[in-house]
Amino acid sequence: MVSLNKNQTVSLNKETSSLNQLQFGLGWDPLKKKKGFLSSLLGGGSDSIDLDAGCVLLDQSGNTIDTIWFRKLKSSCGSVVHQGDNLTGEGDGDDEVITVDLTRLPLPVEYLAFTVNSFRGQTFNEVDNAFCRVVDQSGKELARFQLTEQGSHTGIIIASLSRSNGNWDFTAHGKASTGRTIDDMHSDIVATVVR
Repeated sequence: MVSLNKNQTVSLNKETSSLNQLQFGLGWDPLKKKKGFLSSLLGGGSDSIDLDAGCVLLDQSGNTIDTIWFRKLKSSCGSVVHQGDNLTGEGDGDDEVITVDLTRLPLPVEYLAFTVNSFRGQTFNEVDNAFCRVVDQSGKELARFQLTEQGSHTGIIIASLSRSNGNWDFTAHGKASTGRTIDDMHSDIVATVVR
C-alpha cells in the first residue's frame, strides 16, 4: 500500500498484477466539539457531519460523460456504482464507497474525479480524519490519501484516476472547492484533474 501526500501520483498497475475492479473508500469523522458542563447536562447536540462522495467521469477535454452521487447511484454504462449515502460520518472505516469496473468503462472516459462535498453547507472546519483509499478486487489496499487540511470550504476534489498508456494512475489532490453539490464544483474539478 502506498500512502500519498497531496499532489502525488502512483501507477495502480504497478501495485497489483491485474486490475479489473476498484473500490474507492472515502471516510471522515465529525470534529469532536468540546462541550461545557451545561451543554452536557442538557444533552448537547450530537456531533455528526453529512458529507457526500461523488465521482465525475470526464473525457480527454474535461467534458462530463456522467456524474455519480447520492441522487444518481449508478452510471449510465453501469461501470461506476455508489454504494449509498452516509448521513453522519459515524463509525470506523469507509463511510461511503464507490466501485469502478474498469473493464466496462467507456473508452472516451479518461478521468474519474472523486469528490466530497457538504450539501447541507457544513464546512471542512467541522471534519476530522478525512481520507480516500483505493482497494483492488482481491481486497488489497493499493493507495491511501489522508486529508490533513481543514477550512471554511464545503467541497474537496480529493483524488482522481486517469488513463496513462493503457494503465491507471491515482492522484491525491485535496483541492478545496466552495461547491455544495458535485455540479457546483465542475469548473474546479476540470481545472484540478484534466492535464
